[in-house]
Amino acid sequence: MITIKSKREIELMREASKITALTYEMIEKNIKVGMSTYELDSMAYDFIKSQGGIPAQKGYPSGQRGVPDFPGTLCISINDEVIHGIPSKEVIIKDGDVVSVDLVVLKNGYNGDAARTYIVGNASKEAKELVEVTKQAFFEAMKYAKAGNRIGDISNAVDSYVRKFGFSVVKEFQGHGIGKEMHEDPGVPNYGKPGKGPRLEKGMTIAVEPMVIAGNPDIWELEDGWTIVTRDGSLSAHYENTILITDNEPEILTLL
Repeated sequence: MITIKSKREIELMREASKITALTYEMIEKNIKVGMSTYELDSMAYDFIKSQGGIPAQKGYPSGQRGVPDFPGTLCISINDEVIHGIPSKEVIIKDGDVVSVDLVVLKNGYNGDAARTYIVGNASKEAKELVEVTKQAFFEAMKYAKAGNRIGDISNAVDSYVRKFGFSVVKEFQGHGIGKEMHEDPGVPNYGKPGKGPRLEKGMTIAVEPMVIAGNPDIWELEDGWTIVTRDGSLSAHYENTILITDNEPEILTLL
């Protein structure tokens, strides 16, 4: 069921989303070659708590038998890792790494969800283009994130833009509604037909998140039950924001 948020609920989501945005500001200032992904994760945990937020992904249930709940504050996925990478003391960020970070903050019962991809140090031309195209695909989609349009308009905009550059979108995972729950209706795929899917209404809050692969779109899951990687080892990038549908232009809640 798609929920339309009240003015009070929207204010609460703005609070959670602001902490998410501030956390990314902190991450951008501190991410560097030589640090472990565990170190970055710990910094984010401390910062979110200092802002009165709760790291919503920490302890998130896997839903799979024998797979533990997610242990980190951040999903940190490097190079061919698409999403859901687990922070580790053994994983050290190297020069030229493409580092995707996904984060959800909970405050006062409401969530703010966003993802960013960072190039750390000196990267290839392809890596730089991939990261920029992934980010811009989100903003191309925002042109259609208006009351009266449909989810398929957003989805098609992401895919159409990405394909212009010879890249591929991930089809097995998608954006989503968000509010009291991290994942709510409707689903927001990164591909689809314009004019199809649920109609956008004022007061809807959704997370739009292009996940883009430089090569073949096939993916698979590692034995840890969380980490998703590209099957051909090609680079991947991720960009996401929580947005509010209004009477006019969408409001991007997780940008400062």
